[in-house]
Amino acid sequence: MELRDLYQEVILDHNKRPRNFGVLEGGSQAAGHNPMCGDRVSVYVRMDGDRVAEARFTGNGCAISKASASMMTEAVTGRTLAEVQGMFTTFQEMVTGKAEADDEKVGKLVVLSGVSEYPSRVKCAMLAWHALVAAIEGASTTVTTEAI
Repeated sequence: MELRDLYQEVILDHNKRPRNFGVLEGGSQAAGHNPMCGDRVSVYVRMDGDRVAEARFTGNGCAISKASASMMTEAVTGRTLAEVQGMFTTFQEMVTGKAEADDEKVGKLVVLSGVSEYPSRVKCAMLAWHALVAAIEGASTTVTTEAI
C-alpha cells in the first residue's frame, strides 16, 4: 500500500465512522458554514481550566470536512489552550502549503496534508478548526469560511 492510499483510507474511515460525533451538553458551542460547498459543522467543547476536557461535533459536509472535524476532536482533547492554538497554526500552514507536514506536531492529522494540492478544499479542512476556536472564545455568531 502506498502512503497516499493509506492517507485516503484514514480520511474515508473518519468520514464513515466519525469519532466524537454528537452534541456535548454543558459545553461551549459554535457553528461553522462554508457557503462555497454547503458544509456545516457545529463544534462543542468543554474546558477544564486551561485544558480541553472534551470536544465533539455535528454537521454535514464532504469527506475532508468531516474527517478533519473527527480527527481534530481526537487531537485537541486533553490539550491546553496554548497547545490547541499551536496545532491550529501548524495545521493551517500545512493545509495551505506554507509548511511541510510534521506528524510530530499534528499527529495523524498529517494525512490531510494533501489538501494543499487542492486550494478549494482548504476551507473544508479548516472549517471545524475555526468553529473550535470560536467555541473556545464563546463566539455567538456562525463562522463562515468567507470571513476567515
